[in-house]
Amino acid sequence: MSELFSQTVIGTRGSDLALVQAAAVERALVLAFPDLRLSRNVIRTTGDRRTDVALADVAKAEGTDKGIFTKELEEALRAGTIDLAVHSLKDVPTVIDDVFEIAGVLQRAPVCDVLVTRAPGGLDSLPSGAVVGTSSVRRAHQLKWLRPDLKVVDLRGNVPTRLKKLAEGAADAILLAEAGLVRLGHRMSQPAVVSGVALHFDPLAEDRFFPAAGQGAIGLEIRKGDEAAAALVAAIRHEPTFIRVRAEREFLRLLEGGCSTPVGVFTSLDGDLLTMNARVFPDGGGEPRLSRAVGKEPLQVARQLFDSLA
Repeated sequence: MSELFSQTVIGTRGSDLALVQAAAVERALVLAFPDLRLSRNVIRTTGDRRTDVALADVAKAEGTDKGIFTKELEEALRAGTIDLAVHSLKDVPTVIDDVFEIAGVLQRAPVCDVLVTRAPGGLDSLPSGAVVGTSSVRRAHQLKWLRPDLKVVDLRGNVPTRLKKLAEGAADAILLAEAGLVRLGHRMSQPAVVSGVALHFDPLAEDRFFPAAGQGAIGLEIRKGDEAAAALVAAIRHEPTFIRVRAEREFLRLLEGGCSTPVGVFTSLDGDLLTMNARVFPDGGGEPRLSRAVGKEPLQVARQLFDSLA
């Protein structure tokens, strides 16, 4: 299959985290195919350009709640200017165009959300009325449910930008994904010094603060029917992670949920036994609906989880 070793173009966003993720994919591919010739195409997405307003408002302006971090990458895939798009999987809509497919994922990083603060002590030590910044409606709903005395504000930007905003006093705390922090070199057990300020990390256990579908996973999207790209992805695909995220994304699809839907999904895999727990919040806030399902086939377990909400 000589076309495997012709020039293969990886498409990625240009944030620090996106570039780290693209590099991880490139390393995995080169280990699997030492003769592979790779190049990288950095693409700016709608979500990258519009950092001045809330994600929900960006989506409304675009006429959709889906794909603001993926649309331009898919356009490049469709045009053939890239062969493989690298995504933070939690940013990928659960329903994508039929000409594309999520063909695989790398091994999952930690899936927890992390509360980052200027003072140590974590979530329980935040005083009543403390301001917490996040751009995620899922995080905002869960935080208000766990600590209704806190004030949640919208805070956009890539990871370094948000850490800098916290250090400069834009909020008392922020919520970020542990996966992104770890991939950028942060250690949860050690404070990070940003703009001369020590910032402290408090990972929130996933069974207490449910992550997003696909959180911590690097998704690999290709053109459906592209046999060369499919073979590349198959060689580096981490099957246990792929089983879990397929179930999570299917559950979100059944809910007709997009990336901005306030839904948390917590999965675990013990051998071939998959366990799923979900927390689904009403749009206006309040008590979530909870559900749990166990089984061996990911799409069936997702269906059971969905049906148990009724």
